Amino acid sequence: MSTGPKSINSGRDKKGRLRHHAVCGILMHSSLAVTVEGLPLGLAAVKFWNRDKFRGTAALKRKINPTRVPIEKKESVRWLENLRQSIDRFGQPDRCIHVGDRESDIFELYCLTQELGTHFVVRTCVDRLAGDGSHTVAAEMSDVGTAGQHIIEVRDDAGEVVKVALDVRFKRIRVLPPIGKQRRYPSLDLTVIHAVEPSAPKGRKRIEWKLLSDLPVASCAEAVEKIKWYAMRWKIEVFHKILKSGCRAEDAKLRTADRLANLVSVFCIISWRVLWLTMLARTSPDSPPTVALTDEEIVIPDRLIGDAGNRRTQPGTLIFYLTKLARLGGYLARAADPPPGNTVIWRGLTRLTDIKLGAEIAGDLTVGN
Repeated sequence: MSTGPKSINSGRDKKGRLRHHAVCGILMHSSLAVTVEGLPLGLAAVKFWNRDKFRGTAALKRKINPTRVPIEKKESVRWLENLRQSIDRFGQPDRCIHVGDRESDIFELYCLTQELGTHFVVRTCVDRLAGDGSHTVAAEMSDVGTAGQHIIEVRDDAGEVVKVALDVRFKRIRVLPPIGKQRRYPSLDLTVIHAVEPSAPKGRKRIEWKLLSDLPVASCAEAVEKIKWYAMRWKIEVFHKILKSGCRAEDAKLRTADRLANLVSVFCIISWRVLWLTMLARTSPDSPPTVALTDEEIVIPDRLIGDAGNRRTQPGTLIFYLTKLARLGGYLARAADPPPGNTVIWRGLTRLTDIKLGAEIAGDLTVGN
């Protein structure tokens, strides 16, 4: 995520001319910890950075093969740094599965996971050399038969939800490092998993997931398990959407990087809580409300929102009060409505905070009088 840099209007000078000045901008690379059920536990790692450190890398890539550029000189080193930071925070590397999209298809990352004793599932974009180096991963996978099918639900370009059957193939393959780095990094035995639509559909792009993992896979069920883990990667996109659309982090106009980092750090906590509440209502709806809400966040909705719209939920449960919270944000709670989403939870929390502050100010004014 990026907060800039950007130029803003500073008003007019004595002659009436518009004044502009550049404000500081930073980039953020974050890692979100999520359970296999999709419940976000918080940020595992955050790195704030800018591109000054990597100036000249693009010019260097034009002179030599990009695979020969050391990872330490590339912006992608942030993936390795976040991996180390996550492991330092959790302290149990063997229990962690690091999931990444095609941007994290980095051979150095795979080697680092082995060094740290942790695991990964990554969507690949590079057709790497395999076996004895005379062929690629794609060539070796072309001879692998379909092990089974995995049914998923997707939306087409018209917004309609359709069920899609993916052919699942997998194989343990010897994967070689890039030619320019074979002296520095060893070959790795990795599991390649392909989940692909048999034919190209009309109205949307063909689904084609090519995953790479250090974990062994012995059956179609185990391959589907890894595919479901990769699908959890979308949670980080939802987190960033809340951060950008709800907290409007990219609109921050602070003048120093330290101030921006402090502000975005607070926004990260708020964004995580909105996502956590939304998912907690789906994974543990019958939990007591006190596991996620403060006493004020329970009492105020009770006084403002009646129980008539909550007939589908059990009184006194977490989902009962989160539905009330969502109704503060515009959720209608109709019989056919899906569970509250991030947007109405965000709006409900915002309004609840304003109401709570107003009540506290009113109380102070009353005491003062």
